[in-house]
Amino acid sequence: MNRRWYDSNEHTEKALSILKDMDEDRRRALSKDLTAVVRQIKELHEEDEEQDVSIGIDRVLGLYKISNSRRWYDKVSILSYALKTMSTLPREDFYNIMEGISTSLSA
Repeated sequence: MNRRWYDSNEHTEKALSILKDMDEDRRRALSKDLTAVVRQIKELHEEDEEQDVSIGIDRVLGLYKISNSRRWYDKVSILSYALKTMSTLPREDFYNIMEGISTSLSA
């Protein structure tokens, strides 16, 4: 059984592992880029008013823990903000972003 909200998806788990090992400057730059991408995706979804957004109980629990600053990524405010913003996207968009991170930054 998965214990962490991000363990349920291999790309999410890998992306967070990459982010954890990343140096501070690169992590900040990527976090800013992620926030910008999320804003663009949200603007696209605003045109589709019937799009339901459900982030799921695991992601809600993860957001709660972020607010308590219990995990490593909670202590990096810009990354924490990017993850909170991403968590409000539809699940498919969220996973696509995480897959993009894990694929493009793996080397």
